[in-house]
Amino acid sequence: MGIIVNLDVMMARRKMSLNELAERVDLTVSNLSILKTGKARAIRFSTLEALCRELDCQPGDLLAYDSEDGEVE
Repeated sequence: MGIIVNLDVMMARRKMSLNELAERVDLTVSNLSILKTGKARAIRFSTLEALCRELDCQPGDLLAYDSEDGEVE
């Protein structure tokens, strides 16, 4: 997948645990973990908004695009 999720980086910068963030954004720890590890296939804008609010960041701080990973063979 060409989209890279930098959620773990932002959580480390904010010194926030997975459990704490999951509670703040009203997600299960397992769903947030799937997003954090880059295994998620989609994200709702409302979830992205909640993550940005709680981590005090922009969507671009959480998501990046890598064109080399995005090549289809």
